[in-house]
Amino acid sequence: MKPDCGKVWLKDTRTYHVQGWLNAIGSGSEKLSRNTLKHIKSVVSAIFTLAKQLDYFQGENPARDTATNPDATEPRETYAYTLEEVQAILSVLPEPAATAFAVAAFMGLRHGEIQGLVWENYRDGEMHISRSIWNGHVTAPKTGKGRAPVPVIRQLAERLELHRLRSGSPQLGPIFANSLGKPLNMNNLLGRVILPILECCESCRKAKAEHKGTEHGFKRDARLPQWHGWHAARRGLGSNLYRLGVPDMVIQRILRHANVSTTATYYIKTVAEDVRNAMVKLENNIPQTQSDTQGTLSIQACPTPTSVS
Repeated sequence: MKPDCGKVWLKDTRTYHVQGWLNAIGSGSEKLSRNTLKHIKSVVSAIFTLAKQLDYFQGENPARDTATNPDATEPRETYAYTLEEVQAILSVLPEPAATAFAVAAFMGLRHGEIQGLVWENYRDGEMHISRSIWNGHVTAPKTGKGRAPVPVIRQLAERLELHRLRSGSPQLGPIFANSLGKPLNMNNLLGRVILPILECCESCRKAKAEHKGTEHGFKRDARLPQWHGWHAARRGLGSNLYRLGVPDMVIQRILRHANVSTTATYYIKTVAEDVRNAMVKLENNIPQTQSDTQGTLSIQACPTPTSVS
């Protein structure tokens, strides 16, 4: 935004200028998605809202009547790990990366919240989320509901206790700590441990970043599960709970969303098998004998198929 926004005084900015910024950003070489452009527009609008509150700008918010490019690319479909994929990743990761990923997959914590976990907040079978660490900055959880405690299932509790023993049985301080006793950076853990294991060559077992100058081309080992990000584990928890029959409202409380629409829209992913099973349920609940007003459809003339193709 900076190269375009710096060409006009804040007090002189009009809707025409903001529309020009959005057009310039949207036509750039990066080909930003529609959602990203909407987020940029929201940031611009928030800036002018604050400017009006502080009396640096008078008049109507110039971002209000602007539009993003309707031909911008659709946002990519986000990913959610299945329980099978979670188990596959846990089976190949070393500690403490495996326990950190298990926290993401079985508690649904954001990776900043994982980095901010402390032992004193783990009590009575629950993890009380008190802070998040993002790029070295300690902040409160994302929303008020984000401070709610999260139940710890038995399998994760066992991993955490073993991790505590390996760490010297601490009762206070970061659950995931570096050699200096400070919170372990999850992005560093990803780059130094997780990706080199999951993104390695099937021939020489070297990581992609270390594969320069070898006698053969890099070909990822397809037997290993793929990394789709920390948040794919959070979405996976929501989707896996839904497949197990847990209601949306309960999943919302587990993931600590401000409203259930966020949970249903972005954190519950259905797979093709779920869709087929749903249609089979529909099929099995429709009466076998059917007829239209002309009597042309009957069980004898058109037998009901045994399955849905």
